[in-house]
Amino acid sequence: MTSLVFVHGWSVTNTSTYGALPQRLQQQASATGMPISIANIWLSEYVSFNDAVTMGDLVRAFDHALRDLHLTDASFACITHSTGGPLVREWLRAQREFPNTHSTIRLSHLVMLAPANFGSALAQLGKNFLGRANAWFNGVDPGKRILDWLELGSSASLSLNIDHIHGNDPATRNQFLFVLTGDRPDRKLYDHLNSYTGEDGSDGVVRMAAANLNATHAVLTRSATTTRGDTLEPNVTHAPRSAFKLIPGAAHSGDEHGIMAAAQDAVIEATLRCLAIRDSAAYARLCDAFDQENAARDANKVELESVGPFPARVHIHDPRSLLIVRLADDAGEALQNARFLLAAGNPPNPDWMPEGFMLDRQANKLAPNVISFFLNYALLAGDDRVADPRSPRRNLRAAVASHRPYTASIQPIDLDGLVHHALAAMSPADDLLDALRPHQTTVLDVVLPRKVHEGVFRLTQNLAPHDFAPTVPGPVIP
Repeated sequence: MTSLVFVHGWSVTNTSTYGALPQRLQQQASATGMPISIANIWLSEYVSFNDAVTMGDLVRAFDHALRDLHLTDASFACITHSTGGPLVREWLRAQREFPNTHSTIRLSHLVMLAPANFGSALAQLGKNFLGRANAWFNGVDPGKRILDWLELGSSASLSLNIDHIHGNDPATRNQFLFVLTGDRPDRKLYDHLNSYTGEDGSDGVVRMAAANLNATHAVLTRSATTTRGDTLEPNVTHAPRSAFKLIPGAAHSGDEHGIMAAAQDAVIEATLRCLAIRDSAAYARLCDAFDQENAARDANKVELESVGPFPARVHIHDPRSLLIVRLADDAGEALQNARFLLAAGNPPNPDWMPEGFMLDRQANKLAPNVISFFLNYALLAGDDRVADPRSPRRNLRAAVASHRPYTASIQPIDLDGLVHHALAAMSPADDLLDALRPHQTTVLDVVLPRKVHEGVFRLTQNLAPHDFAPTVPGPVIP
């Protein structure tokens, strides 16, 4: 067995974060005939609570640390938690793009536990006053540069993930990526000042959709051949298939339910299944098996949370989708303060969107033209009745019909002038739901035509001095 490297997440300052996972994994592996000796296990210690440290710095230091491993076959497997997942993925990209400066050591298996691949809604809060005050109280920086990467819709995270979506399938070169993530928060760790810590559709820190590498990149742009004015047409690309498994009852952290520290039997068993993969055919079979297990979990989606002497609090764990929208024009300029509206039906009507479909939206602090929408996929797609497990003949929610097709429209604030943008929308012949998937992220690039009028630059043969300050816009340059 190759060496096994564990990589923790942001904010960790003690190796106790790994809990019993390394030891239990070693014991269970030996019991199943997969020898992993303690000598082959390495625990990472990296600094995230420092405002000067960037993700690139961590990648560089990680690459340097790997050179100290004494390997018999020049390869290793890696188990990560939270931010550790994207950190190692950034290293893999740097290793591919800069082979002359990075180690040639080969990563065979990357098992990511609750990875923040597309970031976390909590990252903004880690940078705000309370986060900074808490870090100051504990004598450390909040790690702003890492939190910038982790903020939903950050340019760095989108760069990595869009590269992955459009890249080659790692399994074809016998490099296998796996995501195992919990399906609900630990209710005992709920922070009453921060509702994200109890958000359904997440493990209390990372949304399931934001962990999943099965993602989509969609581009809405005006086709060069369109005759429908500023109607936007979609172009959709799906990522190579990746193994993704929901661990029922697991949360992001905590000694009782945390996906890593608690070292649950389900986590150990799923991790060993991942590490046993040796070829792309076996990887595809595991993807199929995980999909079936996730479907069984989704079918049993009602959670009754005990609240002491009061009636149980009901949680319906519908599949969610994360939609990250970037608004720009065809010159690459960000569209500031433009409105992005979703509509249902034909003709499209925003008032016809299903009730309760929008769960959250968050604009990126550094790039306000990037907005992340957390959507209830089940309500958008339509769903059967949800029965009350305490009395199956009683409905917790009646059947919900889909309101397809779903379209998007964009309302810029600069509708006139020498340079401006125009209202644009999708055609009802296209359906945005085709670009969404349950428990997955879709990056939607909306690209509006930039309207430049010929009055921006003219030539004249009038040699007499004259004032051209009162500009006449003239027609739009084709």
